[in-house]
Amino acid sequence: MILTDSRILEEMEKGTIKIEPFNRADLGSNSYDVHLGKWLATYVNAELDAKKHNKIEYFEIPDEGFVLQPHAFYLGVTQEYTETHSHVPFLEGKSSTGRLGIDIHATAGKGDVGFCGNWTLEISCKQPVRIYKDMPIGQLIYFPVDGEIAVKYNQKGNAKYSGQPDKPVESMMWKNQF
Repeated sequence: MILTDSRILEEMEKGTIKIEPFNRADLGSNSYDVHLGKWLATYVNAELDAKKHNKIEYFEIPDEGFVLQPHAFYLGVTQEYTETHSHVPFLEGKSSTGRLGIDIHATAGKGDVGFCGNWTLEISCKQPVRIYKDMPIGQLIYFPVDGEIAVKYNQKGNAKYSGQPDKPVESMMWKNQF
C-alpha cells in the first residue's frame, strides 16, 4: 500500500512525516514532488576507490542553469528536508525528469524508517540537458511498515547518512568493514 495525499497530510499532522519546505501544490494524489537544491558536487578523482574516502567538490547551480553532460556523474540534493518516522520513503524520478533523459538515483531510491535529512541525488543523463535549482526533480512515496521497528535509522550508531545537510553527501562505503 502507498499512502494517499490525505494520509500523507494526516501523518504530517501527527509528526510521523515531515517535509520542509512544504507546498500543498506539490502534493499529488499519492506522492510529494521534491525539488533540486542549489548544490551539485562531482568527485575530485576520475577513479574512485570503494575502500577510500573519495573527496567531492561542490558548486552552486547558477541562475541560468547548468548543463549536465553524459558520461559524467553528479551528486545533487533535494531542496526539501524530510523526516519519516513510521513509513518507508521511496524517492523516484518524475516522468518529466525521465523524459529529459535524467536519472536521479543509481541505486538508492529507498529510505529507511527514521531517515532525517535532505536526499542526496545520484544524477546522470543520456544527453546534454540544462537543469535549474528549484526545478521539480523527483517524488516521494510512502509505504506503511508491518510490525514494530526495533531501531530506527536515525538511532543507529552506524547510520552513515543520518542528518544529511542541504549539500550532497559523497559515498561512505569506505566506513564499511570488508
